[in-house]
Amino acid sequence: MTNKSLQYKKMLIEAMEKCHGIVSDACKSVGVSRVTYYEYYKNDAKFKKSIDEIEGTVLDFVENKLFEKIDKGDVTCIIFYLKTKGKNRGYIERQEFTGKDGEPITPIIKFTNDRDRS
Repeated sequence: MTNKSLQYKKMLIEAMEKCHGIVSDACKSVGVSRVTYYEYYKNDAKFKKSIDEIEGTVLDFVENKLFEKIDKGDVTCIIFYLKTKGKNRGYIERQEFTGKDGEPITPIIKFTNDRDRS
């Protein structure tokens, strides 16, 4: 590994912290392509671990902001939280194509006229 690669990796890690984990912004600020970033991520376990930790920290930061809004009674944030974390309690809008707990749905046959019954 070249000294230049080590410098870029260090700068990318710092940039990822400043850019809240947004890869394209971090790459642009360092002058490295996204392809290079993802090569580093794929091939360097230490770099990957550092980036994964940053992403976890960013997620914690954003979740904290969400809870601050929820604490203030922001209905949109409350609904968002329930739709994402309260799905198993019925707070969901999407259609389910499985039965309860992922079990298959039993089909119901509806007859439209007497001829269909035979």
